[in-house]
Amino acid sequence: MSGGSRPAAVLPSDPPGGRRAVAVWSIGVAVYFVAVIFRTSLGVAGLDAADRFHVGASALSTFSILQLLVYAGMQIPVGLLVDRLGTRKVLTIGVVLFTAGQLGFAFSPSYGTALASRALLGCGDAMTFISVLRLGSRWFPARRGPLVAQLAGLAGMAGNLVSTLVLARLLHGIGWTAAFAGSALAGVVVLVLLLLFLEDHPEGFEPEPFPHRGAAYVRRQILASWREPGTRLGLWVHFTTQFPAMVFLLLWGMPFLVEAQGLSRATAGELLTLVVLSNMLIGLVYGQIVARHHEARLPLALGTVGATAVVWAVTLAWPGAHAPMWLLVALCAVLGACGPASMLGFDFARPANPPERQGTASGITNMGGFVASMTTLFAVGVLLDATGDDFTVAFCAVFVLQALGVSQILRLRSRAARRERERLVASRVETVHVPV
Repeated sequence: MSGGSRPAAVLPSDPPGGRRAVAVWSIGVAVYFVAVIFRTSLGVAGLDAADRFHVGASALSTFSILQLLVYAGMQIPVGLLVDRLGTRKVLTIGVVLFTAGQLGFAFSPSYGTALASRALLGCGDAMTFISVLRLGSRWFPARRGPLVAQLAGLAGMAGNLVSTLVLARLLHGIGWTAAFAGSALAGVVVLVLLLLFLEDHPEGFEPEPFPHRGAAYVRRQILASWREPGTRLGLWVHFTTQFPAMVFLLLWGMPFLVEAQGLSRATAGELLTLVVLSNMLIGLVYGQIVARHHEARLPLALGTVGATAVVWAVTLAWPGAHAPMWLLVALCAVLGACGPASMLGFDFARPANPPERQGTASGITNMGGFVASMTTLFAVGVLLDATGDDFTVAFCAVFVLQALGVSQILRLRSRAARRERERLVASRVETVHVPV
């Protein structure tokens, strides 16, 4: 038969999904889950690390800053590697590195060796999320992209939950070395699963060969991705939405709740857990909304930024020594929306770039939140040392970065929307009438 047509949903470039896709993708998600456990393990061990290595707030923040600096700096190289080598190879390298970093942190005898271990961990961690996004785009239909990305983020927050509930108890039960070294075994488990079962793409859906020619290829990939307004808008959405919760969970939440708000470590741990649980619930909601209503992306992102700013402002400006518990609960619940909102950045970058640039574009987008987090972690640490641990002044750094990010989002939104409409029209013209 000729002269017929078939819809884009069944074109060879759009994988069918199914049980096998879920199984393979779940292995990649398991790797990311373990990476987040390792990444956030310092968040529950911040006070212990300060005592163990005899350091103050600025030096303590350097742990997370260095880890995030490595992570952010690796995003574009990792995106290029994923586009060139495929998911399986890049994830394998990542697992080896972040497991070695976690193990090294367990046995570090000094501040310097501990810093080196966190840098190694950050390098391996940087290779996971972009790879999982690429794996999802290779195994699931494009229409499932927003939900698949949110579910991947959900798995990451589950890893954060493990750090908060399990690793924190192990740390105070069996000690520093045993807790961190024992957790490193999870890296070995996911490495075995990865090597045995993970595949880059389903059979019959191999990506088209794409020339890789050294520096010229690298420049072409980065410039082509950056020229797309959707990529830049995705970066700024990620930048503006992710960092308040990241800073809170990764390092400064526990000291703020214990030292500034007078809570016990147990109660503070429960509030950190609330951030994670809120993230998981809101992630499911955001994923479903965007999958059904693509135009909801920007209102959700800006709404999350606004809600976060308002609740932070009320908490910091509350009269008296401590904010009431109901307000701290509200703060942690709202911070839970930051992670799902940051995932919306990828929903701007994904449709703006063809499959051969997905890794690079995702890497650029993913830099945003981690650059913001790194900057805020440093600013809070410096301000705490400069003001004698005045958390009210220190956390005002959040508002400065939010204002910067919102200004860039508003500047780029019209161009990105126009370009996305143009690509959608062109795609329909190409795919509505495909000879059978």
